[in-house]
Amino acid sequence: MSSLHDPLELPSGVRLPNRIAKAALSEALGDVDNSPDERLVTLYRRWAEGGYGLLITGNIMVDRNHLGEPGNVAIEDDRALERLTAWTKAAHDGGAAIFAQLNHPGRQANLLALGHTPVAPSAVALAMPGATTPRALTPTEIEDIIERFATAAAVCEAAGFDGVQLHAAHGYLVTQFLSPLTNLRTDEWGGTPERRMRFLLEIVRRVRQRVSPGFAVAVKLNSADFQRGGFTEEDSRAVVAALAAESVDLIEVSGGNYESPAMGGSEAASTRAREAYFLDYARSVRREAGAVPIAVTGGFRSRTAMDDALTAGDCDLIGIARPTVTATDAASSILEGRTATLEAHEIQAGMRGLLGRITDLKALDGFLNISWNTDQLHRLARGLEPDLDRGPLVTALAMVRRNGRVSFSPKRGVA
Repeated sequence: MSSLHDPLELPSGVRLPNRIAKAALSEALGDVDNSPDERLVTLYRRWAEGGYGLLITGNIMVDRNHLGEPGNVAIEDDRALERLTAWTKAAHDGGAAIFAQLNHPGRQANLLALGHTPVAPSAVALAMPGATTPRALTPTEIEDIIERFATAAAVCEAAGFDGVQLHAAHGYLVTQFLSPLTNLRTDEWGGTPERRMRFLLEIVRRVRQRVSPGFAVAVKLNSADFQRGGFTEEDSRAVVAALAAESVDLIEVSGGNYESPAMGGSEAASTRAREAYFLDYARSVRREAGAVPIAVTGGFRSRTAMDDALTAGDCDLIGIARPTVTATDAASSILEGRTATLEAHEIQAGMRGLLGRITDLKALDGFLNISWNTDQLHRLARGLEPDLDRGPLVTALAMVRRNGRVSFSPKRGVA
């Protein structure tokens, strides 16, 4: 039986001071060279003072030519080592551990980057308006991406991060390899569930080879992608079992992708009321995970639900994301009993009758809420407080402006 106040020691020896993690939120606060600057230091200093045992960064890309969105930090070498070190120091000064979330978007590269051809396991287009059909990766390119993950992880260790989290959820490149809908390959990287998971396992192995034994390697994994014929819970359990046989320190459970969002402000009211959307799945993979701790992110709002999940042994770490945007001290407020239930601000698109005839409202609301939260993170990074009155129209315009600014800029060696 564990409580929120209990420390958690990971297999690598990394010690988290309590059981609440600030889960990844894409900050989009990199500079023109996709390096971190003082804004990320300011933002993470605020979170580190908020009582979290672990801070997980948002998308850090392993290739500057393939970004999920403008403003992503990218790590290809140690050119920004000093800035990365300032980032980790801000977290450690507040008493929190910090993991860098490493990612490659694959076919989910910025949809508004005109002229950019994304890459993927197979040439399967994202079912979103304006999405470009990706180019299938060659075996040599796959090996290069695996090495990029390892290089980025080594730089992160040099910069003082306590670990990395490999993003294998939400429809990004690793997920694309795992899913039979997006991986149609018949070579050693696809064709069977075992070969589809090889890309993830090779990344884990290569990263572990390049970092020290005391550096944590975590994985964020979908329970399912919630698409007919796609990555199922049965598939996911097999991946968990395979990861447990590797030197993995933590598996964070999530779900969904751009085409079928499972979290992010577009959930049904009944889903939100249940809290902890993926807790049933986490409970079901305890045996497969073995000694590897499980984190669950998505839906936790009340201290009661968090305590119950830990006490029952359903998970080892509670991840919270959106509530940390409007309350940077969400962890300490729960731990100290100042708050019984956290709140997450949500918005919806207007003109729903009209828009519902031309687009998927659930997906649109999901994008709007992601953008709203990004806007608030940018305010926090400037030392301001959140603007709770920011509406959907202003949010949508900011989203297009932020993501579309690369559409007419020169491309550097983009495939």
